[in-house]
Amino acid sequence: MVFKSSTSLLRRCLSSTRGSHTGSFYTAQQRKRPIISPVGQLDSIKACFQLRSMMSTSAALKVTQDSDSISDVDWDNLGFKTRETDQMFIMKCDTDGEWHRGQLEPFGLLEVSPSAGVLNYGQGIFEGLKAYRTTDGRSLLFRPEENAKRMIFGAERMCMPAPSVDTFVDAVKQTVLANKRWVPPVGKGSLYVRPLLIGTGPVLGLSKSPEYTFLVYAAPVGDYFKEGPAPIHLKVESMYSRAVHGGTGGVKTICNYAPVLKAQLTAKKEGFTDVLYLDALERKYLEEVSSCNIFIVKDNVIATPEAKGCVLPGITRKCILELAQSLGYKVEERKVDVDELMDADEAFCTGTAVVVSPVGSVTHRGTRVLFSNSGVKRVSSIFYKFLTDLQMGRTADTRGWTTEV
Repeated sequence: MVFKSSTSLLRRCLSSTRGSHTGSFYTAQQRKRPIISPVGQLDSIKACFQLRSMMSTSAALKVTQDSDSISDVDWDNLGFKTRETDQMFIMKCDTDGEWHRGQLEPFGLLEVSPSAGVLNYGQGIFEGLKAYRTTDGRSLLFRPEENAKRMIFGAERMCMPAPSVDTFVDAVKQTVLANKRWVPPVGKGSLYVRPLLIGTGPVLGLSKSPEYTFLVYAAPVGDYFKEGPAPIHLKVESMYSRAVHGGTGGVKTICNYAPVLKAQLTAKKEGFTDVLYLDALERKYLEEVSSCNIFIVKDNVIATPEAKGCVLPGITRKCILELAQSLGYKVEERKVDVDELMDADEAFCTGTAVVVSPVGSVTHRGTRVLFSNSGVKRVSSIFYKFLTDLQMGRTADTRGWTTEV
């Protein structure tokens, strides 16, 4: 009963301190405005902040105490969905354009203004990367600095300030350490880490947000596609477009993803795994799948759509391009006609979530092409094994692609 009444008091006190920032995303520890209230209320408010501090400290201590243990989760049936973990990292940038020191907070809800830039005008970008548990108990990240660089590139396109590479990587590391017990056992999945950069300041007319929030949260995940490592089945979309030249298709902004839902849901009802999009102008050149890049293989040539404007420069995509060249394949980044896909020896998708996923079939305008995905010699199998062995620490990292947390 004491805890409940204290929590209610805390909520009332926090409400009384919002002032002109009402609705903007602030935590109690980040509020900087002075509290103006009667002496009696001031004492109560101080008590509230002390209570919240104790609650946060208690949660932090629990994470520290449990950080080396593994959470009680059904690791064999994780799927790819969100779960509440222990902590998230939060950092804010005010109107002066300066980032304030970030900190870990207990995982919880965000408070934003109804007129926040991200809610009204979609001013937001995000990243995705994974932490893997190794057989000797370490946690490894895969090329996090590449995610940081891509966020900086995307932020420039969306007129947003971005954290530096070092700040980004440090925030990711802190989040993984604070949620270490949620990193799945070896071979059972990974801890998916989601950095977000969003405009949380209030706006009414179309303009940049006056305030930004960078936050990082995480959740344990399994396979992205329900097929798991089995081949997926794609439908080539002939009506809807994912991106246009001059737009934001090459940036990992939040406004790129809602438009693909309609086509994706329709395709799944028809029994397909996902949708492959064509260019919006001629509707004949491959772009990408809803959330991953695509490659085709023909003889000794590996080709993928060039990442210019409409195609996201995936980090796994970049790895495949480097690996393919080192293995003696001829690598081509160019326009890839859909007819080439239908005549390819093999096709596969790449991305942080899917890693490397073989394509079992492609259906275009009623014509279905099946790809042979049997045997360990298929190209996608080689790449998948190389990357996952590296990510899980099963092989030595001679390329400097992994980062220990």
